[in-house]
Amino acid sequence: MTNDSPALRHRRFHQVFIVAAMTLLSACVPQIVPPPATTPPPKTSTPPAPTPPPQAVPHNAVAAGVRPGPPIATLPIAATAANALTAFRISCPSVQKRTDASGLTTGADWGPACAAAATWPLNDAARFFATYFETAEVTGPAHATGYYEPEIRGSRTRMPGYEVPIYRVPPDLLETNPLTGEKGRGRIDENGQFVLYYDRAQIEDGALANKGLEIGWAADPIELFFLQIQGSGRLLLPDGGVMRIGYANQNGREYVAIGRIMRDRGILETGGTSMQHIVAWLRANPEEGRAIMRENKSYIFFRELTGPGPLGAMGLPVTPRGTVAADPKFVPLGAPVYLLIDRPEANGLWVAQDTGGAIKGANRFDTFWGAGAEAERIAGGMSGRGKAHILLPKGVLARIMASAGAGTPTQP
Repeated sequence: MTNDSPALRHRRFHQVFIVAAMTLLSACVPQIVPPPATTPPPKTSTPPAPTPPPQAVPHNAVAAGVRPGPPIATLPIAATAANALTAFRISCPSVQKRTDASGLTTGADWGPACAAAATWPLNDAARFFATYFETAEVTGPAHATGYYEPEIRGSRTRMPGYEVPIYRVPPDLLETNPLTGEKGRGRIDENGQFVLYYDRAQIEDGALANKGLEIGWAADPIELFFLQIQGSGRLLLPDGGVMRIGYANQNGREYVAIGRIMRDRGILETGGTSMQHIVAWLRANPEEGRAIMRENKSYIFFRELTGPGPLGAMGLPVTPRGTVAADPKFVPLGAPVYLLIDRPEANGLWVAQDTGGAIKGANRFDTFWGAGAEAERIAGGMSGRGKAHILLPKGVLARIMASAGAGTPTQP
């Protein structure tokens, strides 16, 4: 969950005022002698400190700065290596074809590791990673949260107790302005103008009702809200069946973390912003809760999943306790990642197979825990900080360092 203050500039002005008076006593008759005329010093003020130029935000991992990490053989990966190898195998067909926005790898870099992964025994997975990979660190501390595949009450058809619509992608949702060619989600309004698409409040108030867009109906708006945040989930049907749904598109409005809103307003105490605390407050305060949820204007549209799932950003199934979402500008999608944070259950090897609207920047990760009550508990309370090491195919780091003029990499 998942997962921004302007700087203030102050000026101080000083004024100096001088008042002089002298009382002179004559030896015979007391008298007041006026002080000699003087020119007061000019008023001065401390000039404002110059505003430092804004620091450029690195656009990818290479720009942020990369350095060698510790040897893989020194990392305690044995307990998580097999699961990571399973996830890495799933990623191999895609990672060799993708354009890596991080600037770290090319598709060909992954060839030897992917060829070996296909037949490498899972019970020797730690040696696989030590053989084919080296670690790299992108500048900055790591922050990891958690997500899971929610299971909520739902129905394929509307019926008493199942009244909250779950929508497919509307046909009038455009991803490019047809009038200008500019990228950005929106719609053509009744005046022929390209405008922002309906936000959460408008959709909940019926902007898409009676258009045949419902693929299902949820029993609880709060459950559906958090399923939208997770991006995929399971509908537990009245007949005992299960319908899996996954992310299809988004309305283009900014995602707002309501936990942060509630913390900043003092609604939730520090340390009480887990998903469980948030849900409890929303249920206890339905009217205020509904208004706060609407401050997250982002709205997710779904499709039914009939094969393996849930699917990550690579279009491939994600692996419980093996997949992390990451920012592809800073981690190659498909790359293994070693986390060492202050939440021990999340430490170990993961594979970057997904992305997220709130998962932005270097060393920002969202760990996937699967489905069920335990997954919900762990993911809902996950927030850890520490270090992250990206596993790159051997030889890649030397090329990066040479290109940056940093010479041959050495282990820290």
